[in-house]
Amino acid sequence: MLQWSLISYRVMGGLMSVEHFEVIEHTADWSIKVKGRDLDRLFIHAAEGMSSLIAGELDALPQDEERTISLAAYDVEGLLVDWLSELAYYAEMEQLVFAHFKISELTANKLRAIVRGGVAAELHKHIKAVTYHDLQVVRNEQGYEVTIVFDV
Repeated sequence: MLQWSLISYRVMGGLMSVEHFEVIEHTADWSIKVKGRDLDRLFIHAAEGMSSLIAGELDALPQDEERTISLAAYDVEGLLVDWLSELAYYAEMEQLVFAHFKISELTANKLRAIVRGGVAAELHKHIKAVTYHDLQVVRNEQGYEVTIVFDV
């Protein structure tokens, strides 16, 4: 059974910090370090982190828009970039930011998900691109981890 995921975050010293992702300083761009017990959670937490950068508090977003996203890529890193790029596209083109994510299929090169959110009152960050800069999905004892750099 699929479950919706919604993050809550708190501000600590001016930086957002949550259990599954944290914003880390980067010289010219924004980046987040994301963790997940499995690939599904990693992709969901990455989407939550990026959405938080874009719109701030996700609890304040309307939940009246839903989209189905289907993607294929060469590898898991490419799939992650494509996933986040698709979500960033909706934010830039329609000011539509998603806060809830259901992944129904995820392999190393294929993803199918339903996302739900709404039009944000304002965008806090405009993400031009999700980059491949030092992008590597790493498996560890706790699950998976990745640092994602956004061109803003």
